[in-house]
Amino acid sequence: MSEQQPESVRQAWRYVVDTARRSAADGLVVGTSGNVSARVGDLVLVTPSGVPYDRLGPDDAVGVDLEGNQVIGDLGPTSELPLHLAVYRSTDAAAVVHTHAVHATAVSTLVAEVPLVHYAAAILGGPVRTAAYARYGTPELADAMLEALRGRTGCLLANHGTVTYGDTLDQAYDRTAQLEWLCHLWLTASSVPGHTPALLSTAQLAEVTEALKGYGQRG
Repeated sequence: MSEQQPESVRQAWRYVVDTARRSAADGLVVGTSGNVSARVGDLVLVTPSGVPYDRLGPDDAVGVDLEGNQVIGDLGPTSELPLHLAVYRSTDAAAVVHTHAVHATAVSTLVAEVPLVHYAAAILGGPVRTAAYARYGTPELADAMLEALRGRTGCLLANHGTVTYGDTLDQAYDRTAQLEWLCHLWLTASSVPGHTPALLSTAQLAEVTEALKGYGQRG
């Protein structure tokens, strides 16, 4: 990336690469699957298509405007660019993480909504929905995703994977990890012969949502 780019842009690209590598190290993606992006003003920095994350460096930055026109870099953007741009156009997100996490993808083939087996669903805004299947990289997939994201910060993509967003890449990534864990938990509990997992009620989840508003350290 040119030194003429603002430090905020160069730093955002470093965070994009670091998050992409983290998703691979944590087993949420395999090979070049999945993708990561961050928004800086009207610029979206996004992982390129078909390039292993461990090969990405400062000179490999890919940036597009909100219409998808490439304004930074020579490498082509991820094929899932429509998905990322749809989130940025429809929310105040500053970061998007898309993975092919194994347990979450498995659950996406089974249910239209992740059962409320744990209050971690509150971290994602409520019961996590599964977006209807559409081929990767298509406007139809982006539209289905937006429908599933209504009032949520994450969703499953049927027979495909996960999408989460946040104010920062760390927040978006944490939501991805929580979603994968939630799906793993439900699959584990529901696999015990002769037993059905006890689920939380929407009222119990709402209570947790309210409690989370005061969670964490205060400066």
